[in-house]
Amino acid sequence: MMPWDRADSDVPGHPVIDRASPTDRAFLAMDDERAPAHFGVILLFDEAGGFDLAHARQVLAERVAAVPRLRQRLVRTPFGCGGPIWIDDEDFDVERQVRVVRCAVPGDERALLDTACSLVATPLPPTGPRWSAVFVTGLADGAVALVVVLHHVLADGIGGLAILAGLADPGLSALPALFPRPRPRTLRLAVDALSGRVRAVARIGTAVRLLRTSITAAGGLRPQRAEPCSLLRRTGGRGGPAVVRVPAAAVRAAAHRWGGTTNDAILVAVAAALNRVLRASGESLDTVVIGVPVSGHAAGEPVRGNMVSPLLVAVPATGDLGQRLRSTANWVRTHKATAQGPPPIALLGWLFRPLAALGTYRWYMNHQHRMHTLVSHVRGPGEPITFAGRRIRAAIPMGAGTDGNMTVYFEVFTYAGTVTITAIADPDRFPDPGVLTRALHDELGRIAESAGA
Repeated sequence: MMPWDRADSDVPGHPVIDRASPTDRAFLAMDDERAPAHFGVILLFDEAGGFDLAHARQVLAERVAAVPRLRQRLVRTPFGCGGPIWIDDEDFDVERQVRVVRCAVPGDERALLDTACSLVATPLPPTGPRWSAVFVTGLADGAVALVVVLHHVLADGIGGLAILAGLADPGLSALPALFPRPRPRTLRLAVDALSGRVRAVARIGTAVRLLRTSITAAGGLRPQRAEPCSLLRRTGGRGGPAVVRVPAAAVRAAAHRWGGTTNDAILVAVAAALNRVLRASGESLDTVVIGVPVSGHAAGEPVRGNMVSPLLVAVPATGDLGQRLRSTANWVRTHKATAQGPPPIALLGWLFRPLAALGTYRWYMNHQHRMHTLVSHVRGPGEPITFAGRRIRAAIPMGAGTDGNMTVYFEVFTYAGTVTITAIADPDRFPDPGVLTRALHDELGRIAESAGA
């Protein structure tokens, strides 16, 4: 008997068929050992006095049981039974997912960032749950950090935030009634797959309209080429992270003065900072083309799977600050709706996935000229949260490293009144990432001063 034929008559109803979404599968197709499709966050606890590491691990293990996706793995189905499905991992052991490591000497922020970067860039086993959590000890101030790493097939930024909310105090109260749940039978999978194909044919008109809209948001089939510069050149695949922190209220107040959002102000600051760095090497850019992931999750609805599409924003890097903010805000406001549906890589998944398997996607990323950089912004809780009774004083977003021909990108996380921006830069192009982060800090300061903040 195949594992798919496990009888399900011993439980009420039928096992749920939980398929990976087209966007999930697209992220899986993009995966690469050199630059895995991971993202993560460093959670910094208050000073270490009385921090009970054993208790924290126990609490994390208990909370994981209340977040079903964290105890599941993605598996292929038999021929004719459709795309891969999420199933409960009957061999799940939280000890394999949760570890403790000691930060390298001297244990300062630079050492912590390097440690976290290494953790995020390490491929997760494809046969198990696609996440890890690592407590980092040995920090210079005696504190402890928790590095949570998620594969993009598991969740996007908003989904990752929902997972973190389930792990933080007080945790989720609802626990699964049965673990592991029985797998769907082969016949049910085949019928469900056939039904899905019929529905797809019926929705082909809608799919074509969504594809046209999402391609427009991503720059169209033949986008205007981003101006050539040293920001676009082959990278080594491992980026050096550096962090900038600014008060969220100051940036928000300045953005509102010019009719924009905090994210608009960050885009303007990133463009100006990159241009400052380029000028130092004899280059310049009047306009920086930035890719911005836009969430398609509807407010108030449960967060499941990936729902992000790319929006290309042409951000002016020179000229009057107020005009640059207004221009960027108008662009985003006008075009954002076009990026709130499924991305092209999901709508064309039947074509994208086999091409990615042949290396076409990797080749494209090595030669793309749609954008100079990427800025991904997730908005977390406005007030500090706790885990295992310990206050989380700061959160630092992390990425897996640069890849392709884009030498720097930015992960942004707003938490407890602070905007934290992590620049993940190719060390060959940015041997001293501090030059870039200082320029970014200066530009954000200029924006805050424009509103008297």
